Amino acid sequence: MFGDLGHGVLMTAAALYLVLRESRLIAQKNDNEMFSMVFAGRYIILLMGIFSIYTGIIYNDCFSKSLNVFGSGWSVRPMFDAKRGGNWSFETLEGNKVLQLDPLVDGVFKGPYPLGIDPIWNIAMNKLTFLNSFKMKMSVILGVVHMLFGISLSLFNHLYFKKPLNIYLGFIPEIVFMASLFGYLVIMIFYKWFLYDASTSKDAPSLLIAFINMFLFNYNDPSIQPLYRGQMVIQSLLVVIALACVPCMLIIKTLVLRRQYLWRKNLGTQNFGGIRVGNGPTEDEAEIIQHDQLSQHSEEEPETCLLSPAVKAYQEEEFNFGDVAVHQAIHTIEYCLGCISNTASYLRLWALSLAHAQLAEVLWTMVMHIGLSSRSIGGGFILAVVFFFFAVLTVAILLIMEGLSAFLHALRLHCRLVAAFGLSLPPAALLLHTDDGMAGWSSKTSFYSGQGFKFLPFTFKSILEGNAED
Repeated sequence: MFGDLGHGVLMTAAALYLVLRESRLIAQKNDNEMFSMVFAGRYIILLMGIFSIYTGIIYNDCFSKSLNVFGSGWSVRPMFDAKRGGNWSFETLEGNKVLQLDPLVDGVFKGPYPLGIDPIWNIAMNKLTFLNSFKMKMSVILGVVHMLFGISLSLFNHLYFKKPLNIYLGFIPEIVFMASLFGYLVIMIFYKWFLYDASTSKDAPSLLIAFINMFLFNYNDPSIQPLYRGQMVIQSLLVVIALACVPCMLIIKTLVLRRQYLWRKNLGTQNFGGIRVGNGPTEDEAEIIQHDQLSQHSEEEPETCLLSPAVKAYQEEEFNFGDVAVHQAIHTIEYCLGCISNTASYLRLWALSLAHAQLAEVLWTMVMHIGLSSRSIGGGFILAVVFFFFAVLTVAILLIMEGLSAFLHALRLHCRLVAAFGLSLPPAALLLHTDDGMAGWSSKTSFYSGQGFKFLPFTFKSILEGNAED
Protein backbone atom coordinates (compact mmCIF):
# COMPACT_ATOMS: atom_id res chain seq x y z
CA MET A 1 0.00 0.00 0.00
CA PHE A 2 2.98 2.29 0.60
CA GLY A 3 4.65 1.52 -2.72
CA ASP A 4 7.24 4.25 -3.21
CA LEU A 5 10.95 3.60 -3.44
CA GLY A 6 11.99 7.10 -2.38
CA HIS A 7 9.64 7.31 0.60
CA GLY A 8 10.66 3.79 1.62
CA VAL A 9 14.34 4.77 1.65
CA LEU A 10 13.60 7.79 3.86
CA MET A 11 11.58 5.68 6.28
CA THR A 12 14.26 2.98 6.37
CA ALA A 13 16.99 5.54 7.02
CA ALA A 14 15.04 7.09 9.92
CA ALA A 15 14.37 3.67 11.44
CA LEU A 16 18.01 2.60 11.03
CA TYR A 17 19.09 5.69 12.96
CA LEU A 18 16.81 4.73 15.85
CA VAL A 19 17.94 1.10 15.77
CA LEU A 20 21.70 1.72 15.52
CA ARG A 21 21.69 4.41 18.22
CA GLU A 22 19.11 2.81 20.48
CA SER A 23 21.47 2.39 23.45
CA ARG A 24 22.43 6.07 23.41
CA LEU A 25 18.84 7.18 22.93
CA ILE A 26 17.68 4.99 25.82
CA ALA A 27 20.35 6.50 28.07
CA GLN A 28 19.07 10.00 27.27
CA LYS A 29 15.61 9.11 28.71
CA ASN A 30 13.59 11.37 26.48
CA ASP A 31 10.18 12.08 28.05
CA ASN A 32 8.54 13.19 24.80
CA GLU A 33 5.49 10.99 24.35
CA MET A 34 5.50 11.18 20.56
CA PHE A 35 9.19 10.29 20.31
CA SER A 36 8.79 7.46 22.82
CA MET A 37 5.99 5.96 20.75
CA VAL A 38 8.04 6.13 17.54
CA PHE A 39 11.14 4.80 19.30
CA ALA A 40 9.20 1.83 20.71
CA GLY A 41 8.13 0.88 17.19
CA ARG A 42 11.51 1.37 15.52
CA TYR A 43 11.78 -2.24 14.33
CA ILE A 44 8.28 -2.16 12.87
CA ILE A 45 9.10 1.11 11.09
CA LEU A 46 12.29 -0.49 9.75
CA LEU A 47 10.31 -3.39 8.29
CA MET A 48 7.76 -0.95 6.90
CA GLY A 49 10.52 0.97 5.12
CA ILE A 50 12.16 -2.18 3.72
CA PHE A 51 8.91 -3.53 2.29
CA SER A 52 8.00 -0.08 0.98
CA ILE A 53 11.22 -0.22 -1.02
CA TYR A 54 10.22 -3.64 -2.31
CA THR A 55 6.73 -2.56 -3.39
CA GLY A 56 8.21 0.64 -4.81
CA ILE A 57 10.42 -1.46 -7.07
CA ILE A 58 7.40 -3.52 -8.12
CA TYR A 59 5.41 -0.37 -8.93
CA ASN A 60 8.56 1.34 -10.31
CA ASP A 61 7.65 4.47 -8.38
CA CYS A 62 10.15 6.87 -6.75
CA PHE A 63 8.72 10.20 -5.60
CA SER A 64 5.93 9.70 -8.18
CA LYS A 65 8.54 9.22 -10.94
CA SER A 66 9.57 6.00 -12.68
CA LEU A 67 13.15 4.78 -13.00
CA ASN A 68 14.21 3.70 -16.48
CA VAL A 69 16.84 1.11 -15.55
CA PHE A 70 16.38 -1.56 -18.24
CA GLY A 71 14.94 0.60 -20.99
CA SER A 72 11.29 0.80 -21.95
CA GLY A 73 9.74 -1.98 -23.97
CA TRP A 74 7.83 0.59 -26.05
CA SER A 75 9.40 2.61 -28.86
CA VAL A 76 7.92 5.57 -30.75
CA ARG A 77 10.39 5.48 -33.64
CA PRO A 78 8.52 2.80 -35.69
CA MET A 79 5.45 5.05 -35.64
CA PHE A 80 7.34 7.85 -37.40
CA ASP A 81 9.06 5.43 -39.76
CA ALA A 82 5.71 3.96 -40.76
CA LYS A 83 4.28 7.44 -41.33
CA ARG A 84 7.31 8.58 -43.31
CA GLY A 85 7.19 5.55 -45.58
CA GLY A 86 3.55 6.10 -46.38
CA ASN A 87 2.66 2.59 -45.32
CA TRP A 88 0.72 3.68 -42.24
CA SER A 89 -1.89 6.34 -41.73
CA PHE A 90 -1.63 7.88 -38.30
CA GLU A 91 -3.42 11.19 -37.84
CA THR A 92 -2.30 11.86 -34.27
CA LEU A 93 1.22 12.63 -35.50
CA GLU A 94 -0.03 15.85 -37.06
CA GLY A 95 -1.51 18.63 -34.96
CA ASN A 96 -2.01 16.54 -31.83
CA LYS A 97 0.05 16.52 -28.66
CA VAL A 98 -1.10 13.02 -27.73
CA LEU A 99 0.67 10.17 -29.50
CA GLN A 100 -1.03 6.79 -29.34
CA LEU A 101 1.42 3.92 -29.60
CA ASP A 102 -0.09 1.11 -31.64
CA PRO A 103 1.35 -2.34 -30.78
CA LEU A 104 0.16 -3.62 -34.19
CA VAL A 105 3.00 -1.67 -35.80
CA ASP A 106 6.14 -3.78 -35.91
CA GLY A 107 8.76 -2.66 -33.41
CA VAL A 108 6.50 -0.49 -31.25
CA PHE A 109 6.24 -3.07 -28.47
CA LYS A 110 9.37 -5.13 -27.88
CA GLY A 111 8.33 -6.97 -24.74
CA PRO A 112 7.46 -6.49 -21.06
CA TYR A 113 9.69 -4.64 -18.63
CA PRO A 114 11.98 -7.08 -16.75
CA LEU A 115 11.11 -5.90 -13.23
CA GLY A 116 8.08 -3.87 -12.23
CA ILE A 117 5.97 -1.59 -14.38
CA ASP A 118 7.32 -0.13 -17.60
CA PRO A 119 8.48 3.48 -17.00
CA ILE A 120 6.62 4.73 -20.09
CA TRP A 121 3.36 4.40 -18.15
CA ASN A 122 4.50 7.33 -16.00
CA ILE A 123 3.92 9.73 -18.91
CA ALA A 124 0.90 7.94 -20.39
CA MET A 125 -2.49 9.61 -20.42
CA ASN A 126 -4.20 6.34 -19.46
CA LYS A 127 -1.78 5.61 -16.62
CA LEU A 128 -4.49 5.62 -13.96
CA THR A 129 -6.69 3.26 -15.96
CA PHE A 130 -3.86 0.78 -16.36
CA LEU A 131 -2.78 0.93 -12.70
CA ASN A 132 -6.39 0.60 -11.55
CA SER A 133 -6.77 -2.69 -13.40
CA PHE A 134 -3.35 -4.00 -12.39
CA LYS A 135 -3.53 -3.23 -8.66
CA MET A 136 -7.16 -4.27 -8.30
CA LYS A 137 -6.48 -7.70 -9.78
CA MET A 138 -3.35 -8.14 -7.69
CA SER A 139 -5.34 -7.31 -4.54
CA VAL A 140 -8.04 -9.86 -5.38
CA ILE A 141 -5.42 -12.54 -6.06
CA LEU A 142 -3.63 -11.93 -2.76
CA GLY A 143 -6.89 -11.81 -0.82
CA VAL A 144 -8.29 -15.05 -2.25
CA VAL A 145 -4.99 -16.89 -1.76
CA HIS A 146 -4.79 -15.75 1.87
CA MET A 147 -8.38 -16.75 2.61
CA LEU A 148 -8.05 -20.16 0.95
CA PHE A 149 -4.88 -20.73 2.94
CA GLY A 150 -6.59 -19.74 6.19
CA ILE A 151 -9.59 -21.99 5.56
CA SER A 152 -7.24 -24.87 4.72
CA LEU A 153 -5.68 -24.56 8.18
CA SER A 154 -9.00 -25.52 9.75
CA LEU A 155 -8.56 -29.00 8.28
CA PHE A 156 -5.61 -29.64 10.58
CA ASN A 157 -7.71 -28.61 13.58
CA HIS A 158 -10.50 -30.99 12.61
CA LEU A 159 -8.03 -33.83 12.05
CA TYR A 160 -6.25 -33.18 15.35
CA PHE A 161 -9.46 -33.08 17.39
CA LYS A 162 -10.89 -36.00 15.36
CA LYS A 163 -14.07 -34.29 14.22
CA PRO A 164 -14.97 -35.86 10.87
CA LEU A 165 -18.35 -34.14 10.70
CA ASN A 166 -16.67 -30.73 10.64
CA ILE A 167 -14.56 -31.94 7.71
CA TYR A 168 -17.35 -33.37 5.56
CA LEU A 169 -20.04 -30.77 6.34
CA GLY A 170 -17.83 -27.83 7.31
CA PHE A 171 -14.42 -27.63 5.70
CA ILE A 172 -15.25 -29.26 2.35
CA PRO A 173 -18.37 -27.12 1.63
CA GLU A 174 -16.51 -23.97 2.69
CA ILE A 175 -13.46 -24.60 0.53
CA VAL A 176 -15.63 -25.67 -2.43
CA PHE A 177 -17.82 -22.57 -2.08
CA MET A 178 -14.81 -20.27 -1.99
CA ALA A 179 -12.95 -22.00 -4.81
CA SER A 180 -16.00 -22.27 -7.08
CA LEU A 181 -16.62 -18.53 -7.04
CA PHE A 182 -13.57 -16.49 -6.13
CA GLY A 183 -10.98 -19.16 -6.88
CA TYR A 184 -12.46 -19.36 -10.37
CA LEU A 185 -12.17 -15.57 -10.64
CA VAL A 186 -8.43 -15.76 -9.87
CA ILE A 187 -7.98 -18.47 -12.51
CA MET A 188 -9.81 -16.27 -15.02
CA ILE A 189 -7.48 -13.36 -14.23
CA PHE A 190 -4.37 -15.43 -14.94
CA TYR A 191 -5.96 -17.00 -17.99
CA LYS A 192 -6.79 -13.59 -19.41
CA TRP A 193 -3.22 -12.40 -18.83
CA PHE A 194 -1.81 -15.36 -20.75
CA LEU A 195 -4.46 -15.34 -23.47
CA TYR A 196 -4.18 -11.70 -24.58
CA ASP A 197 -1.09 -9.66 -25.37
CA ALA A 198 -0.53 -6.00 -26.25
CA SER A 199 -1.76 -6.45 -29.80
CA THR A 200 -5.02 -8.24 -28.89
CA SER A 201 -5.81 -6.61 -25.55
CA LYS A 202 -8.45 -4.34 -27.10
CA ASP A 203 -10.61 -7.42 -27.73
CA ALA A 204 -10.33 -8.73 -24.16
CA PRO A 205 -13.70 -8.94 -22.33
CA SER A 206 -14.33 -7.41 -18.92
CA LEU A 207 -13.94 -9.94 -16.12
CA LEU A 208 -16.09 -7.87 -13.76
CA ILE A 209 -19.07 -7.91 -16.11
CA ALA A 210 -18.49 -11.59 -16.87
CA PHE A 211 -18.41 -12.37 -13.13
CA ILE A 212 -21.68 -10.49 -12.55
CA ASN A 213 -23.33 -12.25 -15.49
CA MET A 214 -22.12 -15.53 -14.01
CA PHE A 215 -24.37 -15.03 -10.97
CA LEU A 216 -27.25 -13.75 -13.08
CA PHE A 217 -26.95 -16.60 -15.62
CA ASN A 218 -26.98 -13.93 -18.30
CA TYR A 219 -25.06 -15.01 -21.39
CA ASN A 220 -27.04 -13.12 -24.04
CA ASP A 221 -24.88 -9.97 -23.98
CA PRO A 222 -23.29 -9.74 -27.45
CA SER A 223 -20.65 -7.28 -26.23
CA ILE A 224 -19.13 -9.87 -23.88
CA GLN A 225 -17.14 -12.45 -25.77
CA PRO A 226 -16.44 -15.79 -24.01
CA LEU A 227 -12.86 -16.44 -22.97
CA TYR A 228 -12.99 -20.13 -23.82
CA ARG A 229 -15.31 -22.71 -25.31
CA GLY A 230 -17.95 -24.03 -22.93
CA GLN A 231 -17.63 -21.07 -20.54
CA MET A 232 -21.40 -20.83 -20.03
CA VAL A 233 -21.73 -24.48 -18.98
CA ILE A 234 -18.76 -24.41 -16.61
CA GLN A 235 -19.78 -21.14 -14.94
CA SER A 236 -23.38 -22.29 -14.49
CA LEU A 237 -22.13 -25.56 -12.97
CA LEU A 238 -19.82 -23.71 -10.56
CA VAL A 239 -22.65 -21.47 -9.35
CA VAL A 240 -24.91 -24.49 -8.79
CA ILE A 241 -22.13 -26.27 -6.87
CA ALA A 242 -21.55 -23.18 -4.71
CA LEU A 243 -25.26 -22.86 -3.97
CA ALA A 244 -25.46 -26.57 -3.11
CA CYS A 245 -22.76 -26.08 -0.46
CA VAL A 246 -25.00 -23.70 1.51
CA PRO A 247 -27.62 -26.32 2.54
CA CYS A 248 -24.80 -28.66 3.56
CA MET A 249 -23.55 -26.13 6.08
CA LEU A 250 -26.97 -24.76 7.01
CA ILE A 251 -29.37 -27.70 7.24
CA ILE A 252 -27.67 -31.06 6.79
CA LYS A 253 -25.05 -30.48 9.49
CA THR A 254 -27.73 -29.51 12.02
CA LEU A 255 -29.80 -32.60 11.26
CA VAL A 256 -26.76 -34.87 11.51
CA LEU A 257 -25.81 -33.32 14.86
CA ARG A 258 -29.31 -33.99 16.16
CA ARG A 259 -29.21 -37.57 14.94
CA GLN A 260 -25.82 -38.10 16.57
CA TYR A 261 -27.12 -36.70 19.84
CA LEU A 262 -30.06 -39.11 19.85
CA TRP A 263 -27.67 -41.96 19.05
CA ARG A 264 -25.31 -40.99 21.86
CA LYS A 265 -28.20 -40.64 24.26
CA ASN A 266 -29.42 -44.09 23.36
CA LEU A 267 -25.93 -45.52 23.76
CA GLY A 268 -25.55 -43.73 27.06
CA THR A 269 -28.65 -45.36 28.51
CA GLN A 270 -27.21 -48.74 27.55
CA ASN A 271 -23.99 -47.95 29.45
CA PHE A 272 -21.69 -48.28 26.42
CA GLY A 273 -18.57 -46.58 27.78
CA GLY A 274 -15.79 -45.09 25.75
CA ILE A 275 -17.66 -45.13 22.44
CA ARG A 276 -16.91 -42.28 20.07
CA VAL A 277 -19.60 -41.11 17.61
CA GLY A 278 -19.30 -38.29 15.10
CA ASN A 279 -17.95 -35.08 16.62
CA GLY A 280 -18.29 -36.12 20.25
CA PRO A 281 -15.28 -35.96 22.54
CA THR A 282 -13.01 -38.95 22.98
CA GLU A 283 -12.83 -40.65 26.34
CA ASP A 284 -9.62 -38.85 27.25
CA GLU A 285 -11.15 -35.47 26.35
CA ALA A 286 -14.28 -36.26 28.33
CA GLU A 287 -12.20 -37.27 31.34
CA ILE A 288 -10.49 -33.87 31.33
CA ILE A 289 -13.78 -32.03 30.98
CA GLN A 290 -15.58 -34.04 33.66
CA HIS A 291 -12.70 -34.41 36.12
CA ASP A 292 -13.89 -31.76 38.55
CA GLN A 293 -17.54 -32.78 38.36
CA LEU A 294 -16.72 -36.42 39.07
CA SER A 295 -14.55 -35.55 42.05
CA GLN A 296 -17.25 -33.31 43.57
CA HIS A 297 -20.21 -35.66 43.09
CA SER A 298 -18.50 -38.99 43.67
CA GLU A 299 -19.76 -39.20 47.28
CA GLU A 300 -23.30 -37.93 46.57
CA GLU A 301 -23.94 -40.00 43.38
CA PRO A 302 -21.77 -43.11 43.54
CA GLU A 303 -23.93 -44.97 41.04
CA THR A 304 -23.29 -42.45 38.27
CA CYS A 305 -19.53 -42.81 38.65
CA LEU A 306 -19.79 -46.36 37.41
CA LEU A 307 -20.42 -44.96 33.94
CA SER A 308 -17.66 -43.92 31.61
CA PRO A 309 -16.85 -40.17 31.78
CA ALA A 310 -17.58 -39.90 28.06
CA VAL A 311 -21.02 -41.49 28.49
CA LYS A 312 -21.69 -39.30 31.54
CA ALA A 313 -20.83 -36.23 29.48
CA TYR A 314 -23.26 -37.36 26.79
CA GLN A 315 -26.01 -37.86 29.38
CA GLU A 316 -25.52 -34.45 30.98
CA GLU A 317 -25.27 -32.59 27.70
CA GLU A 318 -28.60 -31.27 26.49
CA PHE A 319 -29.08 -30.80 22.76
CA ASN A 320 -31.21 -27.78 21.90
CA PHE A 321 -32.14 -28.12 18.24
CA GLY A 322 -33.28 -24.48 17.97
CA ASP A 323 -30.06 -23.07 19.41
CA VAL A 324 -27.89 -25.28 17.19
CA ALA A 325 -29.95 -24.40 14.11
CA VAL A 326 -29.69 -20.66 14.83
CA HIS A 327 -25.95 -20.91 15.53
CA GLN A 328 -25.36 -22.85 12.32
CA ALA A 329 -27.49 -20.40 10.33
CA ILE A 330 -25.53 -17.43 11.68
CA HIS A 331 -22.23 -19.16 10.90
CA THR A 332 -23.31 -20.07 7.36
CA ILE A 333 -24.67 -16.61 6.52
CA GLU A 334 -21.60 -14.97 8.05
CA TYR A 335 -19.27 -17.18 6.03
CA CYS A 336 -21.06 -16.69 2.71
CA LEU A 337 -21.27 -12.93 3.16
CA GLY A 338 -17.75 -12.88 4.57
CA CYS A 339 -16.35 -14.38 1.38
CA ILE A 340 -17.59 -11.29 -0.46
CA SER A 341 -16.77 -8.73 2.22
CA ASN A 342 -13.31 -10.16 2.93
CA THR A 343 -12.44 -10.16 -0.76
CA ALA A 344 -13.57 -6.55 -0.97
CA SER A 345 -11.57 -5.82 2.19
CA TYR A 346 -8.34 -6.74 0.41
CA LEU A 347 -9.10 -4.07 -2.19
CA ARG A 348 -7.65 -1.62 0.32
CA LEU A 349 -4.28 -2.71 -1.12
CA TRP A 350 -5.39 -1.22 -4.42
CA ALA A 351 -7.17 1.87 -3.10
CA LEU A 352 -4.51 3.06 -0.65
CA SER A 353 -1.61 2.40 -3.02
CA LEU A 354 -3.33 4.50 -5.69
CA ALA A 355 -4.12 7.21 -3.15
CA HIS A 356 -0.49 7.36 -2.06
CA ALA A 357 0.75 7.48 -5.65
CA GLN A 358 -1.67 10.26 -6.57
CA LEU A 359 -0.78 12.34 -3.50
CA ALA A 360 2.91 12.00 -4.34
CA GLU A 361 2.25 13.03 -7.93
CA VAL A 362 0.16 16.05 -6.88
CA LEU A 363 2.86 17.14 -4.43
CA TRP A 364 5.55 16.85 -7.09
CA THR A 365 3.52 18.66 -9.76
CA MET A 366 2.24 21.51 -7.59
CA VAL A 367 5.41 22.09 -5.52
CA MET A 368 8.64 20.62 -6.84
CA HIS A 369 7.82 21.18 -10.50
CA ILE A 370 7.63 24.95 -9.88
CA GLY A 371 11.23 25.14 -8.68
CA LEU A 372 12.59 22.86 -11.39
CA SER A 373 10.86 24.76 -14.19
CA SER A 374 12.21 28.16 -13.10
CA ARG A 375 14.71 29.61 -15.63
CA SER A 376 15.34 32.98 -14.04
CA ILE A 377 18.55 34.18 -12.40
CA GLY A 378 17.17 33.48 -8.94
CA GLY A 379 16.09 29.99 -9.95
CA GLY A 380 18.48 28.40 -7.48
CA PHE A 381 17.04 30.39 -4.58
CA ILE A 382 13.50 29.56 -5.69
CA LEU A 383 14.41 25.88 -5.98
CA ALA A 384 15.87 25.89 -2.45
CA VAL A 385 12.70 27.43 -0.99
CA VAL A 386 10.46 25.13 -2.97
CA PHE A 387 12.48 22.08 -1.96
CA PHE A 388 12.11 23.07 1.70
CA PHE A 389 8.32 23.05 1.42
CA PHE A 390 8.45 19.90 -0.65
CA ALA A 391 10.52 18.10 1.99
CA VAL A 392 8.30 19.27 4.86
CA LEU A 393 5.10 18.25 3.10
CA THR A 394 6.62 14.92 2.06
CA VAL A 395 7.53 14.04 5.62
CA ALA A 396 4.35 15.39 7.21
CA ILE A 397 1.77 14.10 4.72
CA LEU A 398 3.26 11.21 2.78
CA LEU A 399 5.56 9.64 5.36
CA ILE A 400 3.69 10.27 8.62
CA MET A 401 0.01 10.50 7.67
CA GLU A 402 0.02 8.11 4.71
CA GLY A 403 2.50 5.82 6.44
CA LEU A 404 0.28 5.60 9.51
CA SER A 405 -2.79 4.99 7.37
CA ALA A 406 -1.12 2.22 5.39
CA PHE A 407 0.27 0.71 8.60
CA LEU A 408 -3.16 0.54 10.26
CA HIS A 409 -4.77 -1.06 7.24
CA ALA A 410 -1.89 -3.52 6.87
CA LEU A 411 -2.15 -4.33 10.59
CA ARG A 412 -5.78 -5.27 10.09
CA LEU A 413 -4.87 -7.73 7.38
CA HIS A 414 -1.98 -9.05 9.48
CA CYS A 415 -4.34 -9.68 12.39
CA ARG A 416 -6.49 -11.76 10.08
CA LEU A 417 -3.46 -13.84 9.09
CA VAL A 418 -2.41 -14.24 12.73
CA ALA A 419 -5.87 -15.59 13.43
CA ALA A 420 -5.58 -17.86 10.42
CA PHE A 421 -2.43 -19.40 11.80
CA GLY A 422 -4.11 -19.82 15.16
CA LEU A 423 -0.86 -19.07 16.97
CA SER A 424 -2.14 -16.42 19.37
CA LEU A 425 -4.78 -13.79 19.73
CA PRO A 426 -3.96 -10.49 18.03
CA PRO A 427 -3.77 -7.41 20.26
CA ALA A 428 -7.03 -5.98 18.92
CA ALA A 429 -8.95 -9.26 19.21
CA LEU A 430 -12.31 -9.27 20.95
CA LEU A 431 -12.71 -12.02 23.51
CA LEU A 432 -16.18 -13.43 23.99
CA HIS A 433 -16.39 -15.04 27.44
CA THR A 434 -18.89 -17.83 27.84
CA ASP A 435 -20.33 -19.51 30.90
CA ASP A 436 -17.73 -22.25 30.92
CA GLY A 437 -14.85 -19.78 30.88
CA MET A 438 -13.90 -20.45 27.27
CA ALA A 439 -13.41 -17.63 24.82
CA GLY A 440 -13.32 -17.05 21.10
CA TRP A 441 -12.35 -14.32 18.67
CA SER A 442 -15.23 -12.40 17.15
CA SER A 443 -14.30 -12.25 13.50
CA LYS A 444 -15.51 -13.12 10.05
CA THR A 445 -13.01 -15.95 9.90
CA SER A 446 -14.40 -19.41 10.54
CA PHE A 447 -11.09 -21.22 10.89
CA TYR A 448 -9.93 -20.00 14.31
CA SER A 449 -11.29 -20.62 17.79
CA GLY A 450 -9.58 -18.95 20.73
CA GLN A 451 -9.31 -20.91 23.97
CA GLY A 452 -9.20 -17.99 26.36
CA PHE A 453 -5.42 -17.63 26.64
CA LYS A 454 -4.23 -14.12 27.26
CA PHE A 455 -2.27 -12.54 24.41
CA LEU A 456 1.41 -12.12 25.32
CA PRO A 457 3.69 -10.45 22.77
CA PHE A 458 7.01 -12.07 22.02
CA THR A 459 9.87 -10.36 23.87
CA PHE A 460 13.48 -11.32 24.43
CA LYS A 461 13.28 -9.81 27.93
CA SER A 462 10.89 -12.47 29.15
CA ILE A 463 13.16 -15.20 27.77
CA LEU A 464 16.28 -13.78 29.42
CA GLU A 465 14.47 -13.42 32.76
CA GLY A 466 13.25 -16.99 32.56
CA ASN A 467 9.52 -16.23 32.84
CA ALA A 468 8.57 -16.84 29.22
CA GLU A 469 6.39 -19.83 30.10
CA ASP A 470 4.61 -17.86 32.84
